[in-house]
Formats: sequence, structure tokens, C-alpha cells
Amino acid sequence: MKKRVSVENLAFGMYIAELDRPWAGTPFLFQGFFLRTQAQLDAVRQHCRAVYIDPERGLDSGEHGPVLLSPSAAAPAFGLRGDASHPVASNVEAEFSRARAVHESAGAVMGDVYRALRIQATIDNRQVRDAVAAMTDSLLRMPDALTLASRLSAKSSHLLTRSLNCSIYMIVFGRFLGHPREQLELMGLVGLLQDVGKLNLPRALLEKKGPYSAREVELVRTHVTQSETILRSCEGLSPRVAELALLHHERQDGSGYPRGLKGSQIGLIGSMAAIVDAFDAMTSPRPFPVQLAVTPAYGVLYKQRGTTFHAALVEEFCKCFGVFPVGCPVELNTGEVGIVVGQHPTQRLKPRVMVVTDYEGKAQRLHKLLDLSREPKASADEPYRIRRTLEHGAVQVNAAEFLLA
Repeated sequence: MKKRVSVENLAFGMYIAELDRPWAGTPFLFQGFFLRTQAQLDAVRQHCRAVYIDPERGLDSGEHGPVLLSPSAAAPAFGLRGDASHPVASNVEAEFSRARAVHESAGAVMGDVYRALRIQATIDNRQVRDAVAAMTDSLLRMPDALTLASRLSAKSSHLLTRSLNCSIYMIVFGRFLGHPREQLELMGLVGLLQDVGKLNLPRALLEKKGPYSAREVELVRTHVTQSETILRSCEGLSPRVAELALLHHERQDGSGYPRGLKGSQIGLIGSMAAIVDAFDAMTSPRPFPVQLAVTPAYGVLYKQRGTTFHAALVEEFCKCFGVFPVGCPVELNTGEVGIVVGQHPTQRLKPRVMVVTDYEGKAQRLHKLLDLSREPKASADEPYRIRRTLEHGAVQVNAAEFLLA
């Protein structure tokens, strides 16, 4: 049974199930969350006088008031956040053309890498590191631009697209967590290369449109150790990359593979990679199973936090990319469809949206840019708002023709 608790009597570890006001207009991403950080507590106290906790899911208030726990009391064995400062030095409009060129170049590099691996079983270490460095440069200047360019790019092979997406997600996530540039490049390399072992699997298996048999599941799982073997054999590539490439299918409760590691044994980068890999797998077009839109994909991560995925990192990941991530297709309350092209740090529910189709689904040659934080009018009585997120690929936009007004 839920209990009403004054915000002055909250304790870290409680599960906040309801607020004393509507969730809309608050900074909370989900309707229900564990209270873990001082920032969350400050936000609750700013917006509410009381909340309803669920004692069956978190700490109870107790008969004589809560036992207040320090946020550090439940801190993981590794630190989530670094202390690097990465101010935004550009904007989406200024960075987009450069970001698109960086993305195309990185895609060409990975195409060369895959061909070389099939023929010579080796990687041009310098070429790969230069590609990751260029992506890091762009993402440090303006993280939204390269993320957007990636989502609007012409789709190539499933493996190549996933590799670039995961690399970008890892760098953006690490940037958000405040890690230094050297660490960001390592994260980017891991995201880019952790699945190279799939090149040794039958193409028909990777493109299969139905569920795998038990034998096929075991074969697919070998890609992790095959990735490690390939990366360890690459001259000049840090052995740390191979070590970390083993971790993106490990799970917090020990149910993952290949080694069944638990909790802090997986480490920060491995725990990040697990979330990034799962999120991109769910939201990218794939043969099987069905692709998800962003909102239900977040829901899967959130339901599995603390068991499958690192709980605090799931919350940080959702905060990093927001309810409506850049590049996400959305349907507006007018029936028009657009692409999210920019975020507002303090108004995450009201991003900038580029309208690309009208209410009948017809492509708009002149894209209309809506800054929802300014509440532009959809009609005399109602402002524009986002009705729902759509699956990536639901809207086709040519990045070469994409101009931000």
C-alpha cells in the first residue's frame, strides 16, 4: 500500500510512486523512480510538498520517521561520474555539416575495417583511432549534431550502423558523466569494435527473421569471445579495448555471458556498454524481433534496472538522452510528424522539432522548425505538443538535404 510522505521526511532508497501534482511539467523522466541522489531530492522538494512512496519496492518511512541514508552509502564500487568539464562550444546549426562529414568518414573507415578483417584478420589501428578522435571532437563541440547526423544517415549494413551508433552513444554518455577526453575515446573504441566478432558468423544467421534455436543462440553468443580474439591480435591497439569488448553482454545479476560477472565486476565502461548496446538493439531496424520506439525501449531498461542493467546508470542514461532523444521521430498533436533536432537542458519535454510530413503523411519540402519550449500555436486554442515517439526509420529524411533554419 502506498504511503503519503512529506518531502522533508524522504530518505534515499524510497520508491516514489506518485506526486502530489501531475507528472507533466516536472523534470522527472518516469512516473515512478527510486530516490537515489541529492539532485533528485532537491527536485522533488522544489516541485512538491508531499509524495506517495511504495514500501514494497523501496525503503519504508517507518513508524518514527525515515532513517536518512547518505547517497554514498549505496554507492557502487566504481565512480559513475568524472570531474571533467565539457562546455558546449557550438550549436546544431553550426556543427551539423561537419558532423555529417565526420560520420560519413567514420562509416568509410569501418567499411575498410570489415573488408580487411575478412581478408587479413587485422585492423588498421591508426585509422580507427583517428575516426574515433574525430567523432569525439564533434561530440565535444556539440553532442546533438553527430547524433542527429547518425540517425539521418543513409543506412548501410546493420553491423556497421550499429557500430557507429554504439560508439556515438558511448561517447555522449561518457561526456554527460563528466569523464575526460582520453576516457571518452576509449569508450568510443569499445562501442565501435565490440561486435567485430560477428563478422565470423554466418550472414544468414545474423539476418534471420525469426527466433533463434538454442543451438543458434549459443553460436551467436560466441561473437563476444571472437571479438576479443580479433582485437587482441591487432598490433598497436590497446589490450584494454579487447578486455572491455567482453563485457557488453554481462548482466548485473550474473545472468549474462561469457563469464557471468556480477555487479561491480563488470565495471563502469562494461555497464555503460550493456545499456547502450541493448538500447540501440531495441531501437534500430533489425530482422527480429520487432523494433521499438524510444519510449518503450526506455521502459524495458527501467524495468530491468538493478537486475539486468546497472540501476543508477540506467537513470543517468535516460537523463543524458532525454525523453525525446535527438534524431527521434515524433508525432505531434496535429498529426504532423517531425524529427527532434535539439534539446533544452531545463525543458526536456519541449525539444526543437523539424516537421517533415503533414497530417496526411505528405513530405514537406520546406521543413518547419518548432521550438516547443516557446509553445508555438497549433491552433488558436492549443500549442504544439508531442503525442508519441515513433520507431526510427518511420520517417525518411535525406541528411544531404537537411537544412536547419
